Amino acid sequence: MAAVDTNATIQEKTTAEPVRPLANFPPSVWGDRFLSFTLDNSELEGYAKAMEAPKEELRRLIVDQTMDSNKKLSLIYSVHRLGLTYLFLQEIEAQLDKIFKEFNLQNYDEVDLYTTSINFQVFRHLGYKLPCDVFNKFKDNTSGAFKEDISTDVKGMLGLYESSQLRTRGESILDEASSFTETKLKSVVNNLEGNLAQQVLQSLRRPFHQGMPMVEARLYFSNYSEECATHECLLKLAKLHFSYLELQQKEELRIVSKWWKDMRFQETTPYIRDRVPEIYLWILGLYFEPRYSLARIIATKITLFLVVLDDTYDAYATIEEIRLLTDAINRWDMSAMEQIPEYIRPFYKILLDEYAELEKQLAIEGRAKSVIASKEAFQDIARGYLEEAEWTNSGYVASFPEYMKNGLITSAYNVISKSALVGMGDIVSENALAWYESHPKTLQASELISRLQDDVMTYQFERERGQSATGVDAYIKTYGVSEKEAIDELKIMIENAWKDINEGCLKPREVSMDLLAPILNLARMIDVVYRYDDGFTFPGKTMKEYITLLFVGSVSM
Repeated sequence: MAAVDTNATIQEKTTAEPVRPLANFPPSVWGDRFLSFTLDNSELEGYAKAMEAPKEELRRLIVDQTMDSNKKLSLIYSVHRLGLTYLFLQEIEAQLDKIFKEFNLQNYDEVDLYTTSINFQVFRHLGYKLPCDVFNKFKDNTSGAFKEDISTDVKGMLGLYESSQLRTRGESILDEASSFTETKLKSVVNNLEGNLAQQVLQSLRRPFHQGMPMVEARLYFSNYSEECATHECLLKLAKLHFSYLELQQKEELRIVSKWWKDMRFQETTPYIRDRVPEIYLWILGLYFEPRYSLARIIATKITLFLVVLDDTYDAYATIEEIRLLTDAINRWDMSAMEQIPEYIRPFYKILLDEYAELEKQLAIEGRAKSVIASKEAFQDIARGYLEEAEWTNSGYVASFPEYMKNGLITSAYNVISKSALVGMGDIVSENALAWYESHPKTLQASELISRLQDDVMTYQFERERGQSATGVDAYIKTYGVSEKEAIDELKIMIENAWKDINEGCLKPREVSMDLLAPILNLARMIDVVYRYDDGFTFPGKTMKEYITLLFVGSVSM
């Protein structure tokens, strides 16, 4: 009898307290800081009104037919680096069309390295495939290597380094340029002073092309004061534009922070990563333009749902609970709530309610299909998370192809990219959604970066927690290589994926740049978050620095 009682006690304890894979994530470093912001609409309108005069003056400069083409391209470059291109897109493209049609390689015979690099970047960033042959003259005809004398031209080398980030497959001269200039810049950076030192340090830390557009614009404003001050109207517009965006974005951050608090996720699912400002920053990285305000709020909410789901599967739920929750998400019906654990029911209800409300709102505008696409992507990732959980539960290490097939889903890329479309308005047509669903090469490349950049940086933390599903481990198992070799190979795959994205953003494009930009920018945000550490789970470095820059400090007027 006693033995039976003891067993019953043990069974009761096991049922009440299942063994959970708790990760003990660090708490938020921000608390309720962003809840207290109050938007003054008259101040916002004041900035909008004040922008009109310098905007018109800058527009006249951009279309000025008497301006030398190199000076014109230099001006457009600064406009682009400051995040102002969208305000003058038609005028800029008209100018670039004209200059590009008149391109002649011989025109570059006497042009210095810095000017050549700036021109190359302008064209490539805005979709024109200026030939990389413009850099041939900086190579030694005998050795085939870059001339050593360009090492003394630090600004030129910096321009060439930035240019090399825009390369596509097969552009070997730019592969060489990247390696050559990176080595040379690292060797001289400690001897530089002033703005040039800051420019080189920033570029070596993260080239502009791989950075978050809003942050890169602010850093350009700080580190390239001479270029920004070339035209008074450019300097004035940049300052007003930053101030306008800062107010709008602080209000958006307040809205999502309040929503998160009202939903009480920190009480019902206290084991999750509390990362509202970090997720908002991530989504802001996809599109910062004022017209996408609603899109940012919607995409932030959906991505926060994803954090709850990810951490529930990865850092709390038992395998039995994961199976039940996956089934409920596949059913997508309130009646399924009875089958799932009590702690996750509030989340499930909020998830279904929010999507139902979104679908209802967008159905009025005839755009409910984008919400359905996001919902289906959410169901896909739940199935993908279940697959990973089953592997971990059985101690199975997947082959690399098997891992990648599921890993591209669990990278969250598909959910975030499709959710980003929901609030973007009329540009997300049925044709645009069909293009997304066709899984084009540019999208595949960005997905690959999202999966592998994360894996390269987080595999050790995942290993410590007993996770068997990481790209590094799958690669080692499948190809019988060392850990270092596996990581090196994954980095080459990431580098080639960047080349494919670069190619996909060049004209003629399959879809508009409005639709390509979030794909490019999501790859950039993966680089921001995971290049040096797991900046999302442990957001004490890069993300904290960026949030402080954009939402805590203010633009020096």
